Amino acid sequence: MNPSLQGIGMTSQRTRDRMVNRLIEQGIRSKKVLDVMRNTPRHIFVDEALASRAYEDNPLPIGYNQTISQPYIVARMTELLLNKAGHLSKVLEIGTGCGYQTAILAQLVDHVYSVERILPLQKKAKNHLFELKIKNVSYIHNDGGWGWPEYAPFDGILVSAAPPEIPEALLQQMAMGCVMVIPTGESGRQTLQRVIRSDKGYEVEELELVSFVPFLSGRE
Repeated sequence: MNPSLQGIGMTSQRTRDRMVNRLIEQGIRSKKVLDVMRNTPRHIFVDEALASRAYEDNPLPIGYNQTISQPYIVARMTELLLNKAGHLSKVLEIGTGCGYQTAILAQLVDHVYSVERILPLQKKAKNHLFELKIKNVSYIHNDGGWGWPEYAPFDGILVSAAPPEIPEALLQQMAMGCVMVIPTGESGRQTLQRVIRSDKGYEVEELELVSFVPFLSGRE
């Protein structure tokens, strides 16, 4: 790993190890998720001025009124997706953002199809993943509420913004057995949900209170 990716001081491997120890204390159990987060340089996904805070357990601004989710939420959502679904071939991600969650997912599944409505953010994310030599990601600049029907159905869906309720188009793009992890609700009253599609319909689990940016329509 080149020096800028490896990090020094507050962006060093030792700091990533401390972050992982904290995730274990917070209840993250998946060794695969913990190992990927230990080895992925989160500091390259934020502005240089914020790099020293990259491994704190806080969301950080990434511009355009968007944030990079706190490490716990990234780990928790990824673990929730993997625990119920097992091996995942095709995962739809709604909200590429700066690409950190994308990078974590891409190291754990066969292929990520990532949708982002803000073009400059998508370009940044592509650059970050190129730098990390992560190639199993397809990107589209589009309204996340539409999903990516051309590649549906998916066996996993992860959503990084909170709509008032689950978009119907995303439910329709779930394969049988598909797991979707999504925050829903109005600002200040959002709940993380896990949805599993079966031949009986959609089973919805409400898991914990969360705080995400709102799910907006359109493109920028």
